[in-house]
Amino acid sequence: MGDNRTLVIENDPTDDIRRLGGWLVEAGLALEVSRPYAGDRLPPTLDGYAALVVLGGEQHAGDPAVPWFPELEVLLRKAVRHAVPTLGVCLGGQLLATAHAGTVEPSPSGPEIGPRLVARRDAAERDPLWAQVPLAPDVLQWHHDEITELPVGATLLAASTYYPHQAFRLGTRAWGIQFHIECDTAMVAEWTSANLDVLDQLGYEPHDLIDACDALMPDLEEVWQPFAARFAGIALGTLQPGPGRELPIVRG
Repeated sequence: MGDNRTLVIENDPTDDIRRLGGWLVEAGLALEVSRPYAGDRLPPTLDGYAALVVLGGEQHAGDPAVPWFPELEVLLRKAVRHAVPTLGVCLGGQLLATAHAGTVEPSPSGPEIGPRLVARRDAAERDPLWAQVPLAPDVLQWHHDEITELPVGATLLAASTYYPHQAFRLGTRAWGIQFHIECDTAMVAEWTSANLDVLDQLGYEPHDLIDACDALMPDLEEVWQPFAARFAGIALGTLQPGPGRELPIVRG
């Protein structure tokens, strides 16, 4: 396995790795971004990669019209089988679930958009990424689908009242999260402009939503930059995949 090469799968041009990418690079990973929507071919294996990150997008996890999803699910199964540190964000987390016979469906509670809280579950105390996360961390949500059934053997790490599967782990080194930790305010503003009809149906005022997300950015960084650093530590072998110590952040 490579020392720090990290494969990033960008499923949609509207959702790149943004702030999360900066945090991972600061923590020592070297990112190689694959954009299959633009014609990039996914590698058949993860040989030579220290980690895998799969990002979000507007697609549905089971959409047969997305030609690279079957290959991506195969890659996610190989990642879990070979214990390659893996992080799936929103759609990426949903694909991690469906690749292992979990279920993703349109949420019966409707879209979840904007600043929210999730609740850490007891199992998180024994998880290398989640043990240091606050009991009710701030998150940024933007999804219409949700994981309605976790894969067999998955460990639930965080939940919320109407969207119960907010974070989970498969095996020892693969994590899925329903919320977004990669966004900056500019990305949220782009999503807002592209979803005015949905926001109107929910009764959200676009400028107020952008302002609320912008105000949340420092709190998100406080929690999720160390989370990203711990993920990098597992990929680099400086943090063991067990309920260990806080990984120090080295800023460039």
